[in-house]
Amino acid sequence: MTLKVPCPQCKESVLWQESSEYRPFCSKRCQLIDLGEWADEGHKISQNIQVDTVLSEEMLDAMEDEFLLNNKFFVEPE
Repeated sequence: MTLKVPCPQCKESVLWQESSEYRPFCSKRCQLIDLGEWADEGHKISQNIQVDTVLSEEMLDAMEDEFLLNNKFFVEPE
């Protein structure tokens, strides 16, 4: 049995399978409309992210150094 879900934009039924190229959307048009709404801040995540651990400056510096080492396409300004 194939699952059908409503398109988040227009509510048309969409088959939830690999061949459904734009799932959960029914079409490229609905996908782009939704993307535009996110870009215009029409959609947003309503809750603040809870951080249980406070990071020290040293921890943040170490994380930044590790990130820069692993991502060679970033160049630090001189």
